[in-house]
Amino acid sequence: MRVVIDTNCLRASIPPKSPFYQLYLDFRAQKFDWYVSNEILLEYDEILTATYSAKTSQLVLHQLAIAPNVIFTEPAYKWNLITEDPDDNKFSDLAISTNADYLVTNDSHFNVFKSIPFPKLNVVDLASFLKILES
Repeated sequence: MRVVIDTNCLRASIPPKSPFYQLYLDFRAQKFDWYVSNEILLEYDEILTATYSAKTSQLVLHQLAIAPNVIFTEPAYKWNLITEDPDDNKFSDLAISTNADYLVTNDSHFNVFKSIPFPKLNVVDLASFLKILES
């Protein structure tokens, strides 16, 4: 299963007491392939450093760097379909380019994909994605 994960979901999955920590456990169990680009990794680093610490950010990025189920790639084309927050396009462009099964986000800016006929992108929130992995 090919997945792109928005920063807000990664951030929510880090504390072991978080209800979303299961994302980390499922990742470690290699239940999905996590697709990332350089631009996405830079945002992960920026937000995790601001939210937690530079040390936590580096630990998370190291785990992503060495995991066999992380795929480093770049989008083949920039669709730029999210106009409300253009910074979010890095996630949707990568998900479309890699033919991802899911883009996992809790961000409503991605709702644009419910109303456009092309390209199709399966956007799910983190809680729904965890249920998908459970089944």
